[in-house]
Parts: sequence; structure tokens; C-alpha cells
Amino acid sequence: MQLSIRPIRETDYRDVAIIWSDVLDIPTTEQELAAFYAQVGGDDRYQTFVAEADGKVIGLITTVSALAIGHPNGYTKINGLGVLPDYRRMGVGKALILRAEQESRENGTYYLGLATGLTRHDAHAFYENMGFRKTSYWFRKRVPEA
Repeated sequence: MQLSIRPIRETDYRDVAIIWSDVLDIPTTEQELAAFYAQVGGDDRYQTFVAEADGKVIGLITTVSALAIGHPNGYTKINGLGVLPDYRRMGVGKALILRAEQESRENGTYYLGLATGLTRHDAHAFYENMGFRKTSYWFRKRVPEA
């Protein structure tokens, strides 16, 4: 398998929407992706890279860099990492994490963080194998519209 990691292109939105929906279990459409990238376009804090093999998008990683107290240069948060099931355990996820690490070094943040589902035990083992430490729980709440 010839693997390459590259920035997302508009022509990838269909494949990326499938990964968000089917792999990450977050229903997403091409139109929603287009609206998102139009909104963050030109803001270098937001990055998306895709893993491509033989002309097919098989994985993705999205990151955002943010300032935070306790991190003088901020940190980079991985907002999404997904690999199609047929391509897991082939180094795709590792290559995507390494690209996020490169991005973190390039923007001077030097810290990566992420949240993952409580029951995704294989993902937890993968992240720990990649050098991440479990340091907290992630909580979220939907704020009702006024």
C-alpha cells in the first residue's frame, strides 16, 4: 500500500464525510464540511490532513491550535482521527498522529491533546502506544438555545 498524508482538498469532502459519519459516528454531510471549511478558511489554527492510499481517502485527522493557561505557547487538540476499518493496524493512524506532531512542532505548541469515547478501548491502547497519557475525563453539555 502506497500511503500519503496531505492537506484536505474540497474534492475529499464526500470521502471525509463518510469517515466522520461511519467511523467517528458523527453524522456529517459534504455540505456541512464545505460550510465548516468556508468558516475556518485562512485560519491556520485549523488543520485537516487525509491519509490517501492508491487514490482513495482512507483516514483523516483534524486539529486546532489554542492558547491555554499553563501552556505558554498553547497546545494542539486533535478534534478527530478516523481510519476506515479495512485499513486499520497498517500504520495509517500512526502516520496521521505523526503528521499532527509535526504540525504541533511547526506552530510551536509542543503539546497534543485529544478526547476519545469511554468504550473505545482499542483507541485508548493505540493512543497510549503513541505516547499519550490519560490525564482527565472529557465532559460536554449542550447549552439550550434561548
